[in-house]
Amino acid sequence: MTSSIQPEDLAFFSTLAASGSLTATARELGLSTAAVSKHLAQMEVRAGVSLVNRTTRRMSLTPEGELYLTRARRILSEMDDLAQLLGGSQAAPKGLLRVNATLGFGRSHVAPLISRFVRRFPEVDVQLQLSVDPPPISDDAFDVCVRFGEPPDARVIARRVASNRRLLCASPAYFAKRRAPRSPAELSQHNCIGIRQGDDGYGLWRLTSGRGSAEKTETVRVRGNLTTNDGEIAVKWALDGHGILMRAEWDIAEYLADGRLIHVLPEYRTPDADIYAVYPQQLQMTARVKAFVDMLIETLGAR
Repeated sequence: MTSSIQPEDLAFFSTLAASGSLTATARELGLSTAAVSKHLAQMEVRAGVSLVNRTTRRMSLTPEGELYLTRARRILSEMDDLAQLLGGSQAAPKGLLRVNATLGFGRSHVAPLISRFVRRFPEVDVQLQLSVDPPPISDDAFDVCVRFGEPPDARVIARRVASNRRLLCASPAYFAKRRAPRSPAELSQHNCIGIRQGDDGYGLWRLTSGRGSAEKTETVRVRGNLTTNDGEIAVKWALDGHGILMRAEWDIAEYLADGRLIHVLPEYRTPDADIYAVYPQQLQMTARVKAFVDMLIETLGAR
C-alpha cells in the first residue's frame, strides 16, 4: 500500500506555500508549471484531501493544507536538527529558528540583532514573536526565549547573556514640587507607576540595603494612578513626570545618563533581572541555536 505522505512531498509543499503560486514554485525548483501542478495533484490524491484552493489569480491553502504545512516544516526542521547534531560544530547554521522575547526588549534589542544575524547566516529563517509574559517552559513553540531572570527548571538550558538590574527612577519634573524619598517606607507617600508583567508581585517593591549579616530587605506596597503591561509606556509616563518607576537598567540607562531620569534611592538594591537565553536541552548542539545565542552574548554582553 502506498503511503499518503512521501518524504519528497514535505520540501515540495513547503516551497509551494512560500512561493505563493505554481508558476513561482516552478521557477524556484527549476521545473515546468505543469510538473508542479502534477506533483501537487498526486499529493492530494495520496492524502485524500484538497490541500490548495486554486483560482485563476491566486492560490491559498485549505485548512488541511495549513495543517500539512505546519507539520511538514516541523519535520524538515527536525531533519535539519539531526543533520546538525551528527555534523557537530562543522555544520553551518540553517533551518527555522523560532525566537520569543518580551515586548519592549524584543523591539529595542532582539529585533535589530536578528537583522544582523540573518545577514551573517542567510540560510536561517527566523520567526520572532513578542509577548508580555514568557511562554511556559513546557511549550515547544519556540527554540530560544530571551527572558529576564534564570528559570528554575533543569529541563532547559539557560545561558546568561548580560547582567541587568532593576532601578527606581523618576524625572526631575516629578520632584519639582515634592521631596524625593529618603527611605523605602516613604515610597508609599508617592505616586508610583505600576507594571503588570510576568509573575512579579504587582504593587510590591523589594529594596535591600547592607551586606552580609547586616543585609536587610524591606517590602513596600506602592500605589499610583497609572498602570500598564507595557514597559515602554511606563517609561514614557515617568519621563512625563507622573511618578516613580521601577524598571530594568537596560531600558532607562540612556535617560539616567542624560538626566531626563533620576536614580531614586541609589543606596538600595532592587531585584536583579539578568538577561538569559533559554532553550531546550535537545537543541543545545544545533548550529542555528548555538550561533544565535553566541551572537546574543557577543552583542548584548559587550554592553
